[in-house]
Amino acid sequence: MIAVRRSNERGHFDHGWLDTNHTFSFADYYDDKQMGFRTLRVINEDRVAPGQGFGTHPHRDMEIITYVLSGALAHKDSSGGEGVLRPGDVQHMTAGSGIRHSEYNASKTEPVHFIQIWILPEKNGLRPEYEQKKFKIDGLILVASHDGRDGSLRMHQDADLFAGRLPGGKEVTHTLAAGRHAWIQVAKGAVNVNGTALGSGDGAAVSDETKLVIRANEPAEFLLFDLA
Repeated sequence: MIAVRRSNERGHFDHGWLDTNHTFSFADYYDDKQMGFRTLRVINEDRVAPGQGFGTHPHRDMEIITYVLSGALAHKDSSGGEGVLRPGDVQHMTAGSGIRHSEYNASKTEPVHFIQIWILPEKNGLRPEYEQKKFKIDGLILVASHDGRDGSLRMHQDADLFAGRLPGGKEVTHTLAAGRHAWIQVAKGAVNVNGTALGSGDGAAVSDETKLVIRANEPAEFLLFDLA
């Protein structure tokens, strides 16, 4: 079963310096039917104007993953984590018992476009952590997992996050183990997932499927979550 969440159904706010889309309920956007999927709680697609950003603010008890699509995003947090993310860079932060961080567009001339993800942790009160890695996204690549296998970032939840990038006409296959579910979020381009068409900004919840065949109708970039 594939349940599609279309791009234009998301919560949308344009604050001038920030243009943001919320797949699930977040901040001033609330829909009791869109509170997340399994342990996946937030998918925000943000565009931040040059030189602008989010000042220092707190988080706790959440696994936060940031994926940059274009531009450069500067990060600094109270655990000592600091860096600039560009396309291909993936950041993981365990908010745990409490962390404060800031995120700013590192460019004074170009916007930054990124997706931020929140996943519920396996338990509360964890020690705050920060990690950032660069990946060569070609095909379907594991970028975050519970056990940190294959060089992926380690997160505190039974979930795998894959980043996908395909030229038009190419496809990849992902097998779901018994009892597992998936969420697919299209960042750029257009794909078919088991015959269901998804465009840029669309997402889809997948249950009771054993195999996902993802075919790019045009050059496409997407995220695939494999969830308990």
